[in-house]
Amino acid sequence: MKFIITKSIFENIISSMQSFLEKKDASEITSHIYLEINDSNLIIKASDYEIGLESTTNNINNTDNGKATANGANLLGIIKRLKNDDITIQTEKNHLIINQNKSKFKLPMYDPLEFPNSIKKEKLLKLNISTFNLINSIKKITPSIDNNNAKFELNGALIDIKESKINFASTDTRRLAVSYLENIKNEIGQIIIPKKAIIEIQKLFLDDANIEYNDNNLIISNETNKFFTKLINGKYPDYERIIPKNLNNKILVPKNLFIESIKLVTSIFSNIKISFSSSNIIFESLDEESESKTQIDINLDIKDEFFFAVNARYLLDFLSQANNENILVGFNDSNLPFYLEDEKFFTVVMPIILEK
Repeated sequence: MKFIITKSIFENIISSMQSFLEKKDASEITSHIYLEINDSNLIIKASDYEIGLESTTNNINNTDNGKATANGANLLGIIKRLKNDDITIQTEKNHLIINQNKSKFKLPMYDPLEFPNSIKKEKLLKLNISTFNLINSIKKITPSIDNNNAKFELNGALIDIKESKINFASTDTRRLAVSYLENIKNEIGQIIIPKKAIIEIQKLFLDDANIEYNDNNLIISNETNKFFTKLINGKYPDYERIIPKNLNNKILVPKNLFIESIKLVTSIFSNIKISFSSSNIIFESLDEESESKTQIDINLDIKDEFFFAVNARYLLDFLSQANNENILVGFNDSNLPFYLEDEKFFTVVMPIILEK
């Protein structure tokens, strides 16, 4: 195998592969990047079996067909140190050789035939939504995906395809986040995408792409990249029962003032109490050793005063994804779950219980 490629092009592709490599055990072939020249195309792959990426480029010269592997982290370390000029890469016995001007590097290879073929396209259904809408929807709910929960289904995001809409849902048991789109022509079903895959999708795909899935896999592809992830097999909790059916009070509050006030009182301690009355909203830190307090004077159409206490991060995660100038706050009583809503996006938050 042999090819010549510009350093910047090769570095960008190799950099994008790093998240898909086995990091703990360098003896595993999944710690290697797979390289193949086929009819003047360079195909580069990385996969840890659970998630993978394949990229293709024809920005190469002087090619000889063939296959190779090299440790992905070591390969990137070498490429980064080279000048922004053409690089010659070729195989020599069981080594990958990298040449640029008078510099030469040699990396050991594994058998490329043993590299896992992660992208399997059997019996796939097409998910008919734009990549922009997919990424915009999952971005809103990403902060609420749990980490290392014993209920492994919660370590991912649910795409719940219903008859008339598609819900994107996540929960870390303290809050539920849901964004939704209109369902035009997708079959009813559910898939659970791991958090790592959710994060990588947002990095990789900015333009339109083809989205396909089955019971076990999700594949997103465009002209240059094919992304693969195994799905989480399991039954997602009945998240809709957490959503309040009725709210006694709904008020609109200014998003930017809300953010400013929350940040002001959480400079030391993140848990806060927010109290609502007909004429103001009071923000107070729950830190017992110090005092932080601020107030927004605003006319609210409520008869009874109420409050909720909460970790401010849950509020800021929601507010950072809200598009409108005002957000809706819904509640039934103090110390009960409360509801925040923006356009096609809402969250239900469990409060910190305080004595009234």
